[in-house]
Amino acid sequence: MKNISFLLILITSVMSIKAQNTVGETEVFATTAQAVGNITFTDTGDLVYSHHPFFSPENRVMIMDAKTKESKPFPNKAWNTPRTTDDNYLSNVLGIRNDENGIVWMLDMAQRNNVTPKIVGWNTIKNTLERIYYLPESSVPAISQPNDMVVDTKNGYFIIADEGIGNGGDGSKAAFIIVDMKTGKTRRVLESTRSTLPENTPTVINGKHLAVNGKDLLVGNDGITADANFEYIYYGPLNGPKIYRIRTLDLVNENFTDSDLDSKIETYSDKPNNGGMSIDKEGNLYLTALETNSVTVVLAKDRSVKTVVQDKNMVWPDGVSYNHVDGFMYVSAAQVNKGAPFNDGKDQSTKPFYIFRFKPLVEGVSFR
Repeated sequence: MKNISFLLILITSVMSIKAQNTVGETEVFATTAQAVGNITFTDTGDLVYSHHPFFSPENRVMIMDAKTKESKPFPNKAWNTPRTTDDNYLSNVLGIRNDENGIVWMLDMAQRNNVTPKIVGWNTIKNTLERIYYLPESSVPAISQPNDMVVDTKNGYFIIADEGIGNGGDGSKAAFIIVDMKTGKTRRVLESTRSTLPENTPTVINGKHLAVNGKDLLVGNDGITADANFEYIYYGPLNGPKIYRIRTLDLVNENFTDSDLDSKIETYSDKPNNGGMSIDKEGNLYLTALETNSVTVVLAKDRSVKTVVQDKNMVWPDGVSYNHVDGFMYVSAAQVNKGAPFNDGKDQSTKPFYIFRFKPLVEGVSFR
């Protein structure tokens, strides 16, 4: 009996410690042979995900049957096959979002092929191309790396976070790219300003700095999401200790200068160095914490930062998205820090790559 009692006390203690350190539990949903970047969902809850472009995958975007876990190229193999006859294919994609109309929007950075950056919308209900929005050089210069976006169907805009690290960029020209859904007009705003620039908070994982040729990689405007009513845009640089927010209608207002916009930005909360960002219906923000193999939450009630879930195999958690069908948040583990550029030219990533899922504190926001 003493041994049993001691065992019960030990188990209770371990559970108590876990409860203090995290506020949720995670599970492995699936594993893949290639790194997963961002994840979104069809009307029926199947996963549509980007293969992380950092690893130059053959297939840029995939769809996984939620029941069988079988995957195939999305929307089909032709769209994942570069060619010289036209540019109706995906070059390299990280940002990917769904909307309430069953359309999956894919943000093509176009850095692997000589094509124009674009947003490709595929109607998963009709299984047809919905529309392509091209992103001209005036909005997406050479140093751009359009990483993630909000699909604001209420106000009619794509709002893209540009990290500013493309083609040798050092993050110093990070910005927003605004795309009018009706006209296709694009604008570049808040470039090189206080809330889009990276700060000198290097990414350090297991004591090792994320660096290229001995220089810390500092990434600008990165994680982005909007609340349930598209009232506010929440965002921040990957390397930086703060989340910012601005009213959506202010950010997209063509009459405001960058100086006008800067005066309307609120410093919202603290944060770790993070990649992806999501939100639930009570305004709690979910961030992928790159340095601690975890997802953290910024609680709406007091803006404090807590760890939601953590797993040793959650190496470089990237995208985090809510599945409206099963009620889970999904998060990828891309192992970007193990890639060749950060390890003396040797790819140290290991198979399999993981897709995790967990229950958010309350119901998540589906379409962002």
